[in-house]
Amino acid sequence: MTKLVIIVPCYNEEEVLHSTARQLKTILAGMIDSGLITQDSRICFVNDGSKDKTQDIIENLCKSDMYFAEIKLAANFGHQYALLAGMNTIDCDAAITIDADLQDDCAIIPDMVRKYLDGFDVVYGVRNRRDTDTFFKKNTAVLFYKLMEFMGVKIVFNHADFRLLSKKALTMLGEYKERNVFLRGIIPLIGLNSCKLYYDRAKRSAGESKYPLKKMLAFAWTGITGFSTFPLKIITFTGALCIMAGLMWWIILCGMYFTDREIPSAGIILSFVVFFSGIITLSLGIVGEYTGKILSEVKQRPRYQIDKRINI
Repeated sequence: MTKLVIIVPCYNEEEVLHSTARQLKTILAGMIDSGLITQDSRICFVNDGSKDKTQDIIENLCKSDMYFAEIKLAANFGHQYALLAGMNTIDCDAAITIDADLQDDCAIIPDMVRKYLDGFDVVYGVRNRRDTDTFFKKNTAVLFYKLMEFMGVKIVFNHADFRLLSKKALTMLGEYKERNVFLRGIIPLIGLNSCKLYYDRAKRSAGESKYPLKKMLAFAWTGITGFSTFPLKIITFTGALCIMAGLMWWIILCGMYFTDREIPSAGIILSFVVFFSGIITLSLGIVGEYTGKILSEVKQRPRYQIDKRINI
């Protein structure tokens, strides 16, 4: 029998937490009753520095029911680090990560466990379609996945952070020590036996998304710069292209000079200065991003700090 832990990262989730706990408990209890998982399987909430009543709700759940456990982080470290804190801390045979809003279909959790029992170390929950997203979010998400694939990053299309990892996969994941964490790119690198389960994603029942546009862009940039050197190659290609364009333009100017045509020198010089200044600034910015990430890795600061544990 399998000891399962369902890891739920939480940040200001007071509006959905009671409903989430009730649904997950029903699924967990059903799997225990059917003999699919052990009696000491748990639902572990990882409180990522919430500022609302999330902590009080989790503590009350843990006191009233041994199905529930908690890892309370000392501050808000971010969604990816909250997931890591849960996966690195808890001892289990398999762990499932799912967001607290339950937009991902928790009804397929038993199927994930069955796939694990069939021998799969990684089971990805993958969305069938993105009908619940806005037009902007749907198209930018598709663009992001295609861009990552184009840059050579191993990533599962339409997969977020709803997945099952075996103990073996969790151990291997623990060997990845980078500070700029992008789990959607790291986990496919593990290379173990994996499969996909498809589901329909629901609309958020209450509260607001914890991934507004600003965070989504930052998350995408972390994934790109953390797993691909393609932007650096763009700089080299752009530089070479600009040199060729400059040479061709000078050839044109020489032709105009030798045919006695008027050359508007002031406008040409100004446009060249502005254009190449933009290229240099963009290039330095991209190089600076990579340099900054090297700096954060070299410092070796803790990725998260645990303040409290309950029922673990």
